[in-house]
Amino acid sequence: MPTILLVEDEEAMLKGLRDAFEHNGFIVLAANDGETGLQLAEDHEPDIIILDVMLPRTDGFDVCRTLRKRGVAVPILMLTARAEEVDKVVGLEIGADDYVTKPFSTRELLARVKAHLRRSTEKVTSLEQYEFGNVKLDFAAFKAFKNKKQIDLTSTEFSLLQVLIKHRNEVIPREKILNEVWGYEAYPSSRTVDNHILNLRQKLEDDPQKPEYILTVHGLGYKFAGR
Repeated sequence: MPTILLVEDEEAMLKGLRDAFEHNGFIVLAANDGETGLQLAEDHEPDIIILDVMLPRTDGFDVCRTLRKRGVAVPILMLTARAEEVDKVVGLEIGADDYVTKPFSTRELLARVKAHLRRSTEKVTSLEQYEFGNVKLDFAAFKAFKNKKQIDLTSTEFSLLQVLIKHRNEVIPREKILNEVWGYEAYPSSRTVDNHILNLRQKLEDDPQKPEYILTVHGLGYKFAGR
């Protein structure tokens, strides 16, 4: 059974989510503040994390940032009561895989969690390894190297790279990327794709401002320039 870590300071919501996920066969770890959430993530290595933005002691942004710096690559879904686009962008820039704005339906959240888990545990059969420039990707082992040094990529970043490379030298619309990578109909905005692309360029391109491989085709989408 997959293990999910819920970090949420509203007791009623935490209890409701715990009940829903346990009913759907999950092992649930729960915390109502950021510091406890970080400790549970380190001690138990959950398969997926649902993380509220507004938390006591350490907020959700700092928790997400710390987890990524520690090399935690499991999917992180952020819960936010904020409607401002900038808050969602910040979450994606620091390594979150997805966000859900309160109020939300438990059914939608379950669908998103299952989609992220399905994608993060799939082994690639048609594309197990790929190299470009000074980057080597091992999709089967979920490992990435640049200049022979391992770099940390999230499960969503691996999936995004799979889609880009599978359709290399083709222009891929944002909507197609959302459908193939996030894998559900109620997907987030296309800004989600843009921010994940920026993150990949920062990690993989020699000059992220002048990318050689992960290219923008203005008004259309993205293209991976490779063999």
